[in-house]
Amino acid sequence: MTSSANVRVSVLMPVFNAQATLNECLDSIFSQSLQSFEIIAVDDFSTDGSVAIMESYDDPRIRVIESKEKGIVSALNTGLVNCRSNYVARMDADDVMYVNRLEKQYDVMRSDLDLTLCATQVRKFPEEIIQAGYAEYIRWQNACLTPQDINNQIYIESPFAHPSVMFRKDRVIESGAYKDGEFPEDYELWFRLFHAQHKMMKFEEVLLDWRESDNRLSRTSSRYSNLAFEKLRAEYLVKDKRLQGRNIVFWGAGRKTRQRARHLIDNGVRPSAWIDIDTKKTGNEYHGAKTYMPDWLQCHDEKPFVLNYVRNHGARAHCQKYLEDAGYVMGEDYLDVA
Repeated sequence: MTSSANVRVSVLMPVFNAQATLNECLDSIFSQSLQSFEIIAVDDFSTDGSVAIMESYDDPRIRVIESKEKGIVSALNTGLVNCRSNYVARMDADDVMYVNRLEKQYDVMRSDLDLTLCATQVRKFPEEIIQAGYAEYIRWQNACLTPQDINNQIYIESPFAHPSVMFRKDRVIESGAYKDGEFPEDYELWFRLFHAQHKMMKFEEVLLDWRESDNRLSRTSSRYSNLAFEKLRAEYLVKDKRLQGRNIVFWGAGRKTRQRARHLIDNGVRPSAWIDIDTKKTGNEYHGAKTYMPDWLQCHDEKPFVLNYVRNHGARAHCQKYLEDAGYVMGEDYLDVA
């Protein structure tokens, strides 16, 4: 067995019925330019040939461990405590690493002691089945790179592809590791790290092929539903210090937008006004606050804090331009919320 002193990176990989993709995944790990790693492969009660495939690799760097309980969170936490390196690279059993992924992430983590997590840009595949909405999400995610980008855009969507991240084990465990609940476990962890002021960033380089399939958890589990994401964002947005002591204005007074904003209102953040470009909504009251046209935002000596709930990418960009032209600064005077 490889000694712990020689393990620079621990690759944490839950495995559930992945026999169709597991060889391609493992081959990409074993082909890494950085070879001093271990693979903590956590079997999540697979019923196919996944365990046999993993055990067929005659290499002491792969350690197959049984999860304590069924489910992704238990598998992740079971694997995490067994990682011997403080540098933990996440991987899923159906994805493919580029040859220098581990080396590049390890080097930047070693060189920046303040950095808790670094991710990479990803390519979604097979490209022929990627729908337009998901392609737009990947475009946005791949452009969300710097710690400031992440801090200012974290309420739009999850800024990282989970299997692309590398993090410091000790800091993640100190933050509570992975939590179980009716929410996406990775996004919830990013929120906790963000609110604890941990530094996170992303490489401006694609270093992972991220597989799309009808069987992935984000398509089959309610913990990854739109409702679960909306409730999670509201839970953490209400705690965001940037909102404290400010009059809060919601941009977007349409029915669907108000439904999303309702999660935040139910958590105690009530709007002082609504903004909408539809003149038919001007003057309407929702939750005790009136609706105004955007030029109302320029009529105050002290700026309110704007939560832009407009979801469509083109319309959201229009709102951003209006706010910035009016002197509002993202992260200081407004945030985008999906």
